[in-house]
Amino acid sequence: MTQPPHDEPTASSTEELREQVEQTRHELGETVEELAAKTDVKARAQEKAAMVKEQAGAKAAELTGQVKVKAAEAAHLVQDKLSEPVKDKATATAEQVKAKAGQAGQVWQDKAPEPVRAKAHQGAEAARDNRTALIVVGGVAVAAWLLLRRRGRR
Repeated sequence: MTQPPHDEPTASSTEELREQVEQTRHELGETVEELAAKTDVKARAQEKAAMVKEQAGAKAAELTGQVKVKAAEAAHLVQDKLSEPVKDKATATAEQVKAKAGQAGQVWQDKAPEPVRAKAHQGAEAARDNRTALIVVGGVAVAAWLLLRRRGRR
């Protein structure tokens, strides 16, 4: 560092020299910060994890949209092929299940220990948070089951 760089002219005044020194210090500071950032493995791993999480979320949203479309198509197919008595029976069964679920919920509240109820509550919240995905998966499963069952009768 005793010689000035070949591509930069030497300073003609003290003020210019001070400006060059300040600029060099600034550049050196930036270089040190960049090197420090490269050696901070934890921060780099966290950045990578955040990026991967964001990409996974985007992909999940995309796939959820595709599944919704497929489930809607399957549901329409199934609805078109179901007879009215079957639809009526399904509605009646759903109402019965809803009533029984209400009764079971009351028994659960009365008899389940608190830690078990707390864990069940956490699971229910997770299900509510992912309601769309659960409904889509359930609909696809029911539609597939109905189609396979119907093919088995032929």
